[in-house]
Amino acid sequence: MKIQKIETFSRQFLAFVRVTAADGTWGWGQVAPYNADISAQIVHRQIAPWSLGEDAYDIEALVKVIPEKEHKFPGSYLRRALAGVETALWDRWGRADGKSVCELLGGTPGRLRAYASSMKRDITPKAEAQRLARLRDEFGFDAFKFRVGAECGRDRDEWPGRTEAIVPAVRQALGHDVALLVDANSGFSPRRAIEVGQLLQEHGVEHFEEPCPYWEIEQTREVTKALALNVAGGEQDCDLSTWQRIVDRAAVDIVQPDVCYVGGMLRAMKVAAMATGAGLPCTPHCANLSMVTLFTMHLLRSVKNPGRYLEFSIEGPDYYPWQEDLFVEPPYTVEDGQVTVSNAPGWGVEIDPRWLESSHYQVSEQPL
Repeated sequence: MKIQKIETFSRQFLAFVRVTAADGTWGWGQVAPYNADISAQIVHRQIAPWSLGEDAYDIEALVKVIPEKEHKFPGSYLRRALAGVETALWDRWGRADGKSVCELLGGTPGRLRAYASSMKRDITPKAEAQRLARLRDEFGFDAFKFRVGAECGRDRDEWPGRTEAIVPAVRQALGHDVALLVDANSGFSPRRAIEVGQLLQEHGVEHFEEPCPYWEIEQTREVTKALALNVAGGEQDCDLSTWQRIVDRAAVDIVQPDVCYVGGMLRAMKVAAMATGAGLPCTPHCANLSMVTLFTMHLLRSVKNPGRYLEFSIEGPDYYPWQEDLFVEPPYTVEDGQVTVSNAPGWGVEIDPRWLESSHYQVSEQPL
């Protein structure tokens, strides 16, 4: 079945992709968030020309050939755009065959433990601890992630002393029966990261994410080797050879590919397979409630080495106004700290027509 049409519906922060086959079957996907309107342009300029007229079922061939055809563009934007078409093709297939994407990938629908993921640094330790405790009581979360340091901070904190204050504050507020994770967002040198990691270990934190600049793989490896807790990373990495280096060098204890950043489900599963070979778990990055969290839910129900939980953003319209009013029916419900991958065909979600009507529309189509 040939790919007949590729449409994008874009705004600055988010863009959806609809792929239609010659028989009229279609599916929804999404490019990576942030400057998504630029990624939508790349869909039509560099992805669609190699996709139109090709077999809609042979997703693996497209994922392999497009980076080769566009080999002069090895960076993030091409993969962000590729993810939009790739994820839409999975939805089309699932709708056509009446199966969920996770079933197409060899997995099974079902429940996933989620961790409540805070994105905020402009919040006091006391206020952060209090809101995490409220989420525990309201939704049953038993795992939480919060931020330390400053984003790409070069050993600076968001304000002096915040890291040293927030770690014990959160542990005291939540008690010792919950799992704690922290994210440094490339904030520290190895020396400072090890120092912070020792503080985390003292308070039973089990996951230390992106402690050093993510592009400095050897720095992260130094931290991993020095600490007993799990060091995680990889969300920004979109090149599979870089991923192989991360795994071969044992630079992290937990791999965190982002389905949209890395170029779609198949490429994320390749990263997970690399990690499986090294005995490492896969806990993907999915830091907002657009379709990327839905993709990740299906991924975790399909790979052999899923991590202990799904990242689940707790930020609302005050932080992510662009993730509001995206779907006809919200696909995310948290009960007892868990979410459920349904057996609905494809991704099991419909985009709100009102959102589509107010977006920028572009189309690439195979001539009849």
